[in-house]
Amino acid sequence: MTPETILAIGGRAIELTIMLSSVLLLPALAVGLIVSIFQAATQVNEMTLTFVPKLMVIFGLLVLLGPWILFQITNFTRNLILEIPSLIG
Repeated sequence: MTPETILAIGGRAIELTIMLSSVLLLPALAVGLIVSIFQAATQVNEMTLTFVPKLMVIFGLLVLLGPWILFQITNFTRNLILEIPSLIG
C-alpha cells in the first residue's frame, strides 16, 4: 500500500465527512442567522431562543435524511472493504 493510496482513501473519507456534516450544519446555521436577526430586531436576548430552533432543525433533518446518510457511510465502508484485496496486492 503506497502513501498515495492512503492519502486518496483519507481524502475520500474527509470529503464524505464534510458532505454529510454540511447537510446538517448549513440549515442549522441558516436558522441561527434568522433567529439572530429576529433577536436583534426585537432586542430579546434569550439563549434558549437560538438553541431550541437549531436543535429542532437538526433533529428533523436527521429523521428525514438519516437513511441517506447511513447509506452513504455504509456504501463508503463497503467499497473500502471490497478494495482491500487490490490495495494490498
